[in-house]
Amino acid sequence: MARRLLIIMVNTDPRDAAALCALFMQASVAAAMNYAVEIILSGRSAELAIKGVAAQVPLADHPDRTAQDLIYSAREVGVKLKVCATSVECWGDDLIDAIDGIVGGAYLISEAMDGETLTLTY
Repeated sequence: MARRLLIIMVNTDPRDAAALCALFMQASVAAAMNYAVEIILSGRSAELAIKGVAAQVPLADHPDRTAQDLIYSAREVGVKLKVCATSVECWGDDLIDAIDGIVGGAYLISEAMDGETLTLTY
């Protein structure tokens, strides 16, 4: 049985608060259940790693909260966040401090192919 959850965000619109809520809540629940959880931000979704972007995405049900709050809440329960190097080349390297590292394509593929890991893509 897999004890690790890898979430690859590549197709999620970084300004779609409803999609972000579902994704970060699922990651947080998995971490609270003692699974090792890692989210890799890639493609357009990697904009969330750039300072100021997530802070400008209000949540529909709580307009006083933002996507940035979701990110930091997930981190508090143990979710790790990484961003793809190609996305950093595209969007810049002024990253929020919640990012645990910058990874390349080989890392993403090797982690996704690991037999102990369940991979979800959004």
